[in-house]
Amino acid sequence: MAPPAAPPGCAEVGSRSGGVAIPVARGGRRAMMRPSSSEPAMDPLALLHSRRPDGPLPGPLYGTPEAHAADLAGIWTQEWLLAAPSAALAEPGAYVTMQVGPYPVLAIRGRDGVARAFHNVCRHRGSRLCGEASGRTGRVVCPYHRWAYDLDGRLLWAKDMGEGFDRAGHGLLPVHCREGGGLVWVCLAAEAPDLAPLLAATARYAAPHRMEEMKVAHVSTIVERCDWKLTLENNRECYHCGANHPSLCRTFDEDPELVGSEDAEAAPAGRAHVERCEAAGLPSRYLLGPQGQWRLVRIPLVPGAVSYTLDGDAAVRGGIPGMPFPDAGTLLLFHYPNSWNHFLSDHTLHFRVLPRGPGETEVTTWWLVHRDAREGEDYDLGRLTEVWEATNAEDRHVVEETQRGVASPAFRPGPYSVRQEGGVRQFVDWYAGAMLRHAGGPRRLAAE
Repeated sequence: MAPPAAPPGCAEVGSRSGGVAIPVARGGRRAMMRPSSSEPAMDPLALLHSRRPDGPLPGPLYGTPEAHAADLAGIWTQEWLLAAPSAALAEPGAYVTMQVGPYPVLAIRGRDGVARAFHNVCRHRGSRLCGEASGRTGRVVCPYHRWAYDLDGRLLWAKDMGEGFDRAGHGLLPVHCREGGGLVWVCLAAEAPDLAPLLAATARYAAPHRMEEMKVAHVSTIVERCDWKLTLENNRECYHCGANHPSLCRTFDEDPELVGSEDAEAAPAGRAHVERCEAAGLPSRYLLGPQGQWRLVRIPLVPGAVSYTLDGDAAVRGGIPGMPFPDAGTLLLFHYPNSWNHFLSDHTLHFRVLPRGPGETEVTTWWLVHRDAREGEDYDLGRLTEVWEATNAEDRHVVEETQRGVASPAFRPGPYSVRQEGGVRQFVDWYAGAMLRHAGGPRRLAAE
């Protein structure tokens, strides 16, 4: 058998930045979070235990090496994470990669149509297999010694390994992977939490958006120099929107009763919108998952707007087939710790958050349109993406400035706005609860 050629995207070996060290308070002075022998390390779990109920997090839990390590152990290696929308794995061999702390992960579509995930590490001497963020390949080939794996993880070829070599015992190490409602999820834990309620709910709520017929129109990735929790907190409120998001506020309704943690039907406009959409066959009612980890609800945009564009008109001509009316607003889905999503009548948006290191967070955004929509005829890519490209850049500035502030020894967190920041409080409560639940003892990871 001839040695396989390494396909494009699976032939690069590299590493990502470990982030930046952020100064925090130490006995009234400014110090890096690398304790000396005379100075005890900061204990993130002790700080969580001492946090007042419904209160904000103290500064040392943002962007420090200790907090980052604790979050990887207690959250990122234990919970389900969004890998990508299904449309990013549209064909056999299509893949996406993600770095979760020290774990490179590969999600790939098999020849049988099934999405699977693996540790993106060769079983020979450990080279990372696929170095691109996404791509398509017929086989996964190690760029180091050309060990070749099939799309289902089986080892197909390894040169000169001798008669006793067990090829069947050296396939790629699996990572939990589930797909539903047009989204692909992965989990590094040895025993993954139950994802069935989210998959069932997302499949029902997203069904009118025909996720199986969507394609990727654009994807962008930015790096925010902040702790990932600041990225999520910022997403969970629109208290900051009027001062920071002029493009988004042309169409997105800032009413905190619509976008906070409580039932959007509490707002008269939200209740009327939900009733209208439900009557038309669009699942829309507020649905909160177990322990508040995820939520689905459909909310209206500002009156007269149908999409996230500067003029409020549709971004994609013809929209998504079968939607009962163009002004269906946006179906909102968040899932902690790393995703929020918008399902509109003409396109959908999907956001994935990953911690790159202490004080550094990667945010990837996918824009999906119907597979029959033609760029340059049915939609203009600049018009489709300009509102959220601007919003992402504005949010990056906001959270980076916040990271600089919370790193100050002088930072003392103030109270949340009851009206405006219920979503932030809800996220922080979920985070603190999840961290303390997972602190009962070490948990094995998949394939370890």
